Amino acid sequence: MHDNVCPFHRVAIIAIIVGIISGFGALLFFKGLKLGTRFFMGNLLGYAYPDEGQTLAEIATWAPPDSIWLILPIICLGALASGMLVYRFAPEAEGHGTDAAVRAFHTEGKVRWRIPLLKAVTSILTMTTGGSAGREGPTAQISAGLGSIAADLLGLSARERRIALATGIGAGIGTIFKAPLGGAILGAEILYRRDFETEALVPSFLASIIGYAIFSAFEGFDPIFDLSGITWTVQQIPLFLFLGVVCGGMGLLYVKTFYTTQKVFKSVFSRFSLPNHVKPFAGAFIIGVGVILLAQISYEGMLIGLGSIGTGYGFLQLEMYNMLPLTVLLVLPFAKILTTSLTIGSGGSGGVFAPGLAIGGSTGGAIGLLLHLLLPDLVPLSSVPVFVVVGMIALFGGIANAPIAVLIMVVEMTANFSLFIPAMGAVAVADVLTGTNTIFHEQVMTKAQSGAHRGEYQVEVLEGIRADDAMVPADRVLTLMPDESCAHVLSIINRYGHTGFPVLEGDHLTGMVTIGDVRDGTESGKPALPVRNVMTRDVVSIDPDATLEKALILMMDNDIHHLPVVQTSDPGTLVGFLTSTDILRAYTRATVGEPDQH
Repeated sequence: MHDNVCPFHRVAIIAIIVGIISGFGALLFFKGLKLGTRFFMGNLLGYAYPDEGQTLAEIATWAPPDSIWLILPIICLGALASGMLVYRFAPEAEGHGTDAAVRAFHTEGKVRWRIPLLKAVTSILTMTTGGSAGREGPTAQISAGLGSIAADLLGLSARERRIALATGIGAGIGTIFKAPLGGAILGAEILYRRDFETEALVPSFLASIIGYAIFSAFEGFDPIFDLSGITWTVQQIPLFLFLGVVCGGMGLLYVKTFYTTQKVFKSVFSRFSLPNHVKPFAGAFIIGVGVILLAQISYEGMLIGLGSIGTGYGFLQLEMYNMLPLTVLLVLPFAKILTTSLTIGSGGSGGVFAPGLAIGGSTGGAIGLLLHLLLPDLVPLSSVPVFVVVGMIALFGGIANAPIAVLIMVVEMTANFSLFIPAMGAVAVADVLTGTNTIFHEQVMTKAQSGAHRGEYQVEVLEGIRADDAMVPADRVLTLMPDESCAHVLSIINRYGHTGFPVLEGDHLTGMVTIGDVRDGTESGKPALPVRNVMTRDVVSIDPDATLEKALILMMDNDIHHLPVVQTSDPGTLVGFLTSTDILRAYTRATVGEPDQH
């Protein structure tokens, strides 16, 4: 891309390219997931699985597998193959993907070229064989990786590269969930715990629309979930706020369990020196055995086991049709937390978004159905699906620190915009309760902590500090006279460690001398020269009320590390002395809140 293209045009071009890449990338990944699920779950396991978006008549034909024990070899095979690919070729493809994309944004803004393909393959192997994971994390990392590749090919600047990466995250997620508005906002919101990447917002809008158009041209424009015939009333709003409280607690349990499981796997495999690629296999084995045991207990146990594997979207659709019993809804959130922690916490490749929605949805379904049984007039059966959707939004919006984006995304995924009101209240409560706890550990608090913006904040800090706040006052400055010998000055340098001194004739500043000047004046075999012969007479100085930002620019422009601070009205009167070390010390005090030492 050429430098004569204005920034607006460059950003627009980046958005268009990333949108096209995200659209086709998400489409290929989605096709791979469909084919893999049909082969492993349908053909091998014999599972007529429920699917999101199916009508009531279509989903009523779903049926559990005849031989549930086959889930064990299938899920273990997928996990082992995924683990071998991840740890052999791309360790950063381990886990849920979104964190890796967020980390890349906050650091160098680069993703290795092999990552998009490997993340797609390993995630398909994990998810289609029964691993509890979602497609948002892989899609985020795939799209971010493709955006990074485009940045490499186009020779983008560091700032433009990060815009491309954040735009890729938003466009990819918005595309594969057919939620372009929410996805675009998610790309800007998910990077921080309490901030927003405004620069990425407009390009994400453009890229998401392009990606959505491409994806939906092949997969249809219908929303992800079929939601019809539902009702809610204003009188139920306190109940939705209560649901927000419950979802906040369940969200914290999800985060705690997930990262505790991750630590346990790392600790055990490190202690016994076991190969990392076996970790996902171990997690999958526990899941497979658990599903088989649940299926032996009862039919409801089988429903819990099947609902706890895969993305969980098919069971969310069943919940929206009120097709799951209360006993299943009460246990399913905990089972889903456990299987997701075992799948991704052990190193499996997949996202945490879909499981989070599934946990929130079944929590909402359980609360809604309980309220229906206790207060049938206030909460009719047609309102229970509303609790399912609001639970999805509240739980994951809270623990993702992205309440706005998740709220909009899920409403787009159900195409029912009347849900904004109850969902807004519930997600607000959940977000307050979860605080800065997050499922995405690579999120930073604000832009000030992001490597992508650190330079901007350094400038702001330095612009807020005056030279006289950081300088050493004149009465504490070690000064020299013009007639002193360079040999004497060299001894002072060796004694005190200073490398530059102002030279005063009486009380008047006449020059500067540095260690380099002194060495030139003490050449071997020659008498030592006086300071006046080697000093710099054209002194670069600064006023007391100048900012440290100006001082640093002066130092860089003149390749110096010392600045005499002189009176504004009389440049020959020394009032202080400023070094690059003084600037760094003042900056550190300002950023950590230490009191001024001068």
